[in-house]
Amino acid sequence: MTDNVIGDEHMLDINYELYKVFYYVATTLSFSEASRKLFISQSAVSQSVKALETRLGQTLFVRSTKKVQLTPEGEILFRHIEPAMNLIRRGESQLIESSGSGGGQLHIGASDTICRYFLVPFIGRFHKSYPNVHIKVTNSTSLGCADLLESGQVDLIFSNYPNERLSNLNHIEIVKEFQDVFLASQDFAHLKDHKIPLKELSREPILMLDRNSTTSEFLHSFFQQHQLDLVPEVELSSNDLLIDLARIGLGIAFIPDYCVPRSRTLFTIRTQEKLPKRQIAAAYSSQIPLTHTAEHFLDLFRKNAPAGTAADK
Repeated sequence: MTDNVIGDEHMLDINYELYKVFYYVATTLSFSEASRKLFISQSAVSQSVKALETRLGQTLFVRSTKKVQLTPEGEILFRHIEPAMNLIRRGESQLIESSGSGGGQLHIGASDTICRYFLVPFIGRFHKSYPNVHIKVTNSTSLGCADLLESGQVDLIFSNYPNERLSNLNHIEIVKEFQDVFLASQDFAHLKDHKIPLKELSREPILMLDRNSTTSEFLHSFFQQHQLDLVPEVELSSNDLLIDLARIGLGIAFIPDYCVPRSRTLFTIRTQEKLPKRQIAAAYSSQIPLTHTAEHFLDLFRKNAPAGTAADK
Protein backbone atom coordinates (compact mmCIF):
# COMPACT_ATOMS: atom_id res chain seq x y z
CA MET A 1 0.00 0.00 0.00
CA THR A 2 2.84 2.38 0.89
CA ASP A 3 4.51 1.76 -2.47
CA ASN A 4 1.36 2.78 -4.33
CA VAL A 5 1.14 6.02 -2.39
CA ILE A 6 4.76 6.84 -3.13
CA GLY A 7 4.17 6.10 -6.83
CA ASP A 8 1.19 8.44 -6.93
CA GLU A 9 3.16 11.21 -5.24
CA HIS A 10 5.75 11.03 -8.01
CA MET A 11 3.13 11.43 -10.75
CA LEU A 12 3.23 14.93 -12.23
CA ASP A 13 -0.16 16.64 -12.07
CA ILE A 14 0.02 18.54 -15.37
CA ASN A 15 -2.98 20.15 -17.03
CA TYR A 16 -4.02 18.45 -20.28
CA GLU A 17 -4.16 21.86 -21.98
CA LEU A 18 -0.39 22.22 -21.60
CA TYR A 19 0.17 18.95 -23.43
CA LYS A 20 -2.34 20.02 -26.07
CA VAL A 21 -0.41 23.25 -26.72
CA PHE A 22 2.86 21.30 -26.81
CA TYR A 23 1.35 18.92 -29.39
CA TYR A 24 0.30 21.71 -31.74
CA VAL A 25 3.66 23.47 -31.52
CA ALA A 26 5.46 20.16 -32.09
CA THR A 27 3.36 19.28 -35.15
CA THR A 28 3.58 22.74 -36.74
CA LEU A 29 7.03 23.77 -35.44
CA SER A 30 5.58 27.26 -35.23
CA PHE A 31 4.25 29.15 -32.20
CA SER A 32 2.19 31.44 -34.43
CA GLU A 33 0.64 28.54 -36.40
CA ALA A 34 -0.15 26.72 -33.15
CA SER A 35 -1.87 29.82 -31.79
CA ARG A 36 -3.96 30.08 -34.95
CA LYS A 37 -5.08 26.45 -34.75
CA LEU A 38 -5.83 26.67 -31.02
CA PHE A 39 -7.57 30.07 -31.29
CA ILE A 40 -5.42 31.56 -28.53
CA SER A 41 -2.75 34.26 -28.56
CA GLN A 42 0.86 33.49 -29.43
CA SER A 43 1.80 34.81 -26.00
CA ALA A 44 -0.48 32.24 -24.38
CA VAL A 45 1.17 29.48 -26.44
CA SER A 46 4.64 30.58 -25.31
CA GLN A 47 3.54 30.77 -21.67
CA SER A 48 2.00 27.30 -21.81
CA VAL A 49 5.17 25.79 -23.30
CA LYS A 50 7.32 27.50 -20.66
CA ALA A 51 5.00 26.25 -17.92
CA LEU A 52 5.25 22.67 -19.22
CA GLU A 53 9.04 22.89 -19.49
CA THR A 54 9.21 24.16 -15.91
CA ARG A 55 7.01 21.37 -14.58
CA LEU A 56 8.99 18.70 -16.44
CA GLY A 57 12.38 20.28 -15.78
CA GLN A 58 13.30 19.88 -19.45
CA THR A 59 13.76 22.14 -22.46
CA LEU A 60 11.36 20.88 -25.13
CA PHE A 61 12.03 23.31 -27.99
CA VAL A 62 15.02 25.11 -29.47
CA ARG A 63 13.77 28.56 -30.45
CA SER A 64 15.40 30.90 -32.92
CA THR A 65 14.20 33.84 -35.02
CA LYS A 66 13.87 31.65 -38.12
CA LYS A 67 12.65 28.27 -36.87
CA VAL A 68 11.49 26.12 -33.97
CA GLN A 69 12.87 22.62 -33.41
CA LEU A 70 12.18 19.87 -30.91
CA THR A 71 15.01 19.01 -28.52
CA PRO A 72 15.84 15.31 -28.02
CA GLU A 73 13.73 15.46 -24.83
CA GLY A 74 10.92 17.09 -26.80
CA GLU A 75 11.11 14.30 -29.40
CA ILE A 76 10.71 11.68 -26.66
CA LEU A 77 7.68 13.43 -25.21
CA PHE A 78 6.13 13.95 -28.64
CA ARG A 79 6.36 10.23 -29.45
CA HIS A 80 4.10 9.58 -26.46
CA ILE A 81 1.81 12.60 -26.74
CA GLU A 82 0.97 12.12 -30.45
CA PRO A 83 -0.69 8.68 -30.08
CA ALA A 84 -2.54 9.93 -26.98
CA MET A 85 -3.95 12.94 -28.86
CA ASN A 86 -5.02 10.71 -31.72
CA LEU A 87 -6.75 8.32 -29.33
CA ILE A 88 -8.68 11.24 -27.82
CA ARG A 89 -9.77 12.33 -31.30
CA ARG A 90 -10.94 8.83 -32.14
CA GLY A 91 -12.86 8.65 -28.87
CA GLU A 92 -14.59 11.93 -29.71
CA SER A 93 -15.42 10.61 -33.17
CA GLN A 94 -17.02 7.47 -31.73
CA LEU A 95 -19.09 9.57 -29.32
CA ILE A 96 -20.34 11.69 -32.23
CA GLU A 97 -21.32 8.53 -34.08
CA SER A 98 -23.14 7.11 -31.06
CA SER A 99 -25.20 10.29 -30.76
CA GLY A 100 -27.03 9.19 -33.93
CA SER A 101 -26.32 12.43 -35.80
CA GLY A 102 -25.07 10.52 -38.84
CA GLY A 103 -21.85 12.49 -38.74
CA GLY A 104 -18.39 11.45 -37.61
CA GLN A 105 -15.21 11.16 -39.61
CA LEU A 106 -13.19 8.62 -41.53
CA HIS A 107 -9.41 9.03 -41.72
CA ILE A 108 -7.61 6.79 -44.22
CA GLY A 109 -3.92 6.39 -45.05
CA ALA A 110 -2.91 5.23 -48.54
CA SER A 111 -0.40 5.84 -51.32
CA ASP A 112 -1.17 8.12 -54.27
CA THR A 113 -1.38 5.12 -56.59
CA ILE A 114 -3.75 3.10 -54.40
CA CYS A 115 -5.91 6.20 -53.88
CA ARG A 116 -6.17 7.13 -57.53
CA TYR A 117 -6.47 3.72 -59.15
CA PHE A 118 -8.28 1.73 -56.48
CA LEU A 119 -9.88 3.70 -53.64
CA VAL A 120 -11.60 6.59 -55.44
CA PRO A 121 -14.70 4.62 -56.61
CA PHE A 122 -15.18 3.18 -53.11
CA ILE A 123 -14.82 6.61 -51.50
CA GLY A 124 -17.43 7.90 -53.96
CA ARG A 125 -19.88 5.13 -53.08
CA PHE A 126 -19.32 5.63 -49.38
CA HIS A 127 -19.86 9.38 -49.62
CA LYS A 128 -23.20 8.86 -51.34
CA SER A 129 -24.32 6.51 -48.56
CA TYR A 130 -22.93 8.64 -45.71
CA PRO A 131 -22.85 12.26 -46.94
CA ASN A 132 -22.42 13.72 -43.45
CA VAL A 133 -19.21 11.81 -42.70
CA HIS A 134 -16.05 13.91 -43.03
CA ILE A 135 -13.51 11.91 -45.09
CA LYS A 136 -9.81 12.64 -44.79
CA VAL A 137 -7.12 10.83 -46.77
CA THR A 138 -3.45 11.12 -45.85
CA ASN A 139 -1.07 10.13 -48.66
CA SER A 140 2.17 8.32 -47.94
CA THR A 141 4.05 5.28 -49.18
CA SER A 142 2.81 1.90 -47.97
CA LEU A 143 5.73 1.86 -45.52
CA GLY A 144 4.85 5.37 -44.35
CA CYS A 145 1.19 4.42 -43.97
CA ALA A 146 2.18 1.67 -41.53
CA ASP A 147 3.86 4.38 -39.43
CA LEU A 148 0.68 6.50 -39.58
CA LEU A 149 -1.27 3.53 -38.27
CA GLU A 150 1.26 2.84 -35.54
CA SER A 151 1.02 6.42 -34.23
CA GLY A 152 -2.78 6.39 -34.32
CA GLN A 153 -3.04 9.17 -36.89
CA VAL A 154 -5.47 7.22 -39.10
CA ASP A 155 -8.35 4.80 -38.56
CA LEU A 156 -7.10 2.35 -41.16
CA ILE A 157 -4.69 2.14 -44.07
CA PHE A 158 -4.66 0.57 -47.51
CA SER A 159 -1.21 -0.78 -48.23
CA ASN A 160 0.66 -2.96 -50.67
CA TYR A 161 1.12 -6.34 -49.03
CA PRO A 162 3.46 -7.87 -47.90
CA ASN A 163 4.58 -4.83 -45.87
CA GLU A 164 7.37 -5.39 -43.35
CA ARG A 165 6.23 -2.42 -41.23
CA LEU A 166 2.89 -4.02 -40.38
CA SER A 167 3.21 -5.75 -37.03
CA ASN A 168 1.41 -8.54 -35.18
CA LEU A 169 -0.67 -5.81 -33.53
CA ASN A 170 -2.35 -5.07 -36.86
CA HIS A 171 -5.49 -6.72 -38.19
CA ILE A 172 -5.01 -7.26 -41.93
CA GLU A 173 -7.65 -7.97 -44.56
CA ILE A 174 -6.81 -8.58 -48.22
CA VAL A 175 -9.07 -6.49 -50.46
CA LYS A 176 -7.44 -6.92 -53.89
CA GLU A 177 -4.87 -9.08 -55.67
CA PHE A 178 -2.71 -7.66 -58.42
CA GLN A 179 0.24 -8.48 -60.65
CA ASP A 180 3.24 -6.20 -61.16
CA VAL A 181 4.28 -5.72 -64.79
CA PHE A 182 7.12 -4.27 -66.85
CA LEU A 183 5.78 -1.56 -69.16
CA ALA A 184 7.65 -0.37 -72.25
CA SER A 185 7.26 1.74 -75.39
CA GLN A 186 8.00 0.74 -78.99
CA ASP A 187 11.63 1.77 -78.38
CA PHE A 188 11.91 -1.68 -76.77
CA ALA A 189 9.99 -3.56 -79.47
CA HIS A 190 12.76 -6.19 -79.60
CA LEU A 191 11.45 -7.45 -76.22
CA LYS A 192 7.90 -7.83 -77.46
CA ASP A 193 5.92 -11.03 -78.13
CA HIS A 194 8.19 -13.47 -76.31
CA LYS A 195 9.25 -14.22 -72.73
CA ILE A 196 12.46 -12.47 -71.68
CA PRO A 197 14.94 -13.99 -69.22
CA LEU A 198 15.28 -11.82 -66.13
CA LYS A 199 19.06 -11.67 -66.71
CA GLU A 200 18.50 -10.12 -70.13
CA LEU A 201 15.95 -7.67 -68.72
CA SER A 202 18.43 -6.59 -66.03
CA ARG A 203 20.63 -5.11 -68.77
CA GLU A 204 17.85 -2.76 -69.85
CA PRO A 205 17.12 0.61 -68.19
CA ILE A 206 14.58 -0.08 -65.42
CA LEU A 207 12.35 2.70 -64.11
CA MET A 208 10.90 2.03 -60.65
CA LEU A 209 9.73 3.46 -57.34
CA ASP A 210 12.39 4.60 -54.90
CA ARG A 211 13.81 2.56 -52.05
CA ASN A 212 11.30 3.88 -49.53
CA SER A 213 8.54 1.66 -50.94
CA THR A 214 7.29 -1.90 -50.65
CA THR A 215 7.45 -2.17 -54.46
CA SER A 216 11.17 -1.44 -54.49
CA GLU A 217 11.78 -3.97 -51.72
CA PHE A 218 9.75 -6.55 -53.63
CA LEU A 219 11.57 -6.16 -56.96
CA HIS A 220 15.06 -6.01 -55.44
CA SER A 221 14.26 -9.17 -53.47
CA PHE A 222 12.97 -10.91 -56.61
CA PHE A 223 16.18 -10.14 -58.52
CA GLN A 224 18.32 -11.29 -55.58
CA GLN A 225 16.44 -14.60 -55.45
CA HIS A 226 17.68 -15.16 -59.00
CA GLN A 227 21.27 -14.10 -58.14
CA LEU A 228 20.94 -10.85 -60.09
CA ASP A 229 21.74 -7.26 -59.17
CA LEU A 230 19.13 -4.63 -59.91
CA VAL A 231 20.51 -1.19 -60.72
CA PRO A 232 17.57 1.07 -61.71
CA GLU A 233 18.03 3.75 -64.34
CA VAL A 234 15.54 6.00 -62.54
CA GLU A 235 13.91 5.86 -59.09
CA LEU A 236 10.88 8.07 -58.43
CA SER A 237 8.05 8.37 -55.91
CA SER A 238 5.23 8.34 -58.48
CA ASN A 239 3.95 5.54 -60.71
CA ASP A 240 2.32 8.12 -62.96
CA LEU A 241 5.73 9.68 -63.65
CA LEU A 242 7.20 6.24 -64.32
CA ILE A 243 4.49 5.67 -66.95
CA ASP A 244 5.22 9.06 -68.53
CA LEU A 245 8.93 8.27 -68.74
CA ALA A 246 8.23 4.84 -70.23
CA ARG A 247 5.99 6.49 -72.84
CA ILE A 248 8.87 8.69 -74.08
CA GLY A 249 11.21 5.68 -74.27
CA LEU A 250 13.47 6.50 -71.31
CA GLY A 251 13.23 2.98 -69.97
CA ILE A 252 11.01 0.12 -68.81
CA ALA A 253 8.65 0.99 -65.97
CA PHE A 254 7.80 -1.46 -63.20
CA ILE A 255 4.22 -0.77 -62.08
CA PRO A 256 1.07 -2.56 -60.77
CA ASP A 257 -1.19 -3.91 -63.49
CA TYR A 258 -4.21 -2.00 -62.20
CA CYS A 259 -2.69 1.34 -63.23
CA VAL A 260 -1.52 0.33 -66.74
CA PRO A 261 -3.01 2.91 -69.15
CA ARG A 262 -4.86 2.07 -72.33
CA SER A 263 -2.33 2.79 -75.03
CA ARG A 264 -1.42 1.68 -78.54
CA THR A 265 2.21 2.58 -78.04
CA LEU A 266 2.87 0.87 -74.69
CA PHE A 267 3.04 -2.88 -74.05
CA THR A 268 3.89 -5.18 -71.15
CA ILE A 269 6.99 -7.36 -71.21
CA ARG A 270 6.65 -10.99 -70.19
CA THR A 271 9.49 -12.59 -68.23
CA GLN A 272 10.51 -16.25 -68.12
CA GLU A 273 10.68 -16.07 -64.32
CA LYS A 274 7.16 -15.59 -63.01
CA LEU A 275 6.64 -12.67 -60.63
CA PRO A 276 4.59 -13.57 -57.53
CA LYS A 277 1.29 -11.80 -57.14
CA ARG A 278 0.88 -9.17 -54.46
CA GLN A 279 -2.13 -7.75 -52.68
CA ILE A 280 -3.65 -4.55 -51.42
CA ALA A 281 -4.49 -4.95 -47.75
CA ALA A 282 -6.67 -2.95 -45.40
CA ALA A 283 -5.03 -2.78 -41.98
CA TYR A 284 -6.03 -1.38 -38.62
CA SER A 285 -4.97 -1.75 -35.00
CA SER A 286 -6.09 -4.91 -33.26
CA GLN A 287 -5.92 -3.07 -29.93
CA ILE A 288 -8.23 -0.17 -30.78
CA PRO A 289 -11.83 -0.85 -31.88
CA LEU A 290 -12.73 0.49 -35.30
CA THR A 291 -15.37 3.19 -35.40
CA HIS A 292 -18.71 2.22 -36.90
CA THR A 293 -17.90 4.56 -39.78
CA ALA A 294 -14.66 2.70 -40.59
CA GLU A 295 -16.47 -0.65 -40.32
CA HIS A 296 -19.08 0.52 -42.84
CA PHE A 297 -16.30 1.63 -45.20
CA LEU A 298 -14.53 -1.74 -44.92
CA ASP A 299 -17.78 -3.55 -45.66
CA LEU A 300 -17.62 -2.15 -49.21
CA PHE A 301 -14.43 -4.16 -49.79
CA ARG A 302 -15.39 -7.29 -47.90
CA LYS A 303 -18.17 -7.97 -50.38
CA ASN A 304 -15.67 -8.05 -53.26
CA ALA A 305 -12.53 -9.33 -51.54
CA PRO A 306 -10.59 -12.21 -53.17
CA ALA A 307 -12.07 -15.55 -52.10
CA GLY A 308 -10.67 -16.85 -48.83
CA THR A 309 -8.39 -13.89 -48.20
CA ALA A 310 -10.53 -11.47 -46.19
CA ALA A 311 -9.19 -12.60 -42.85
CA ASP A 312 -6.47 -11.99 -40.28
CA LYS A 313 -3.00 -12.42 -41.66
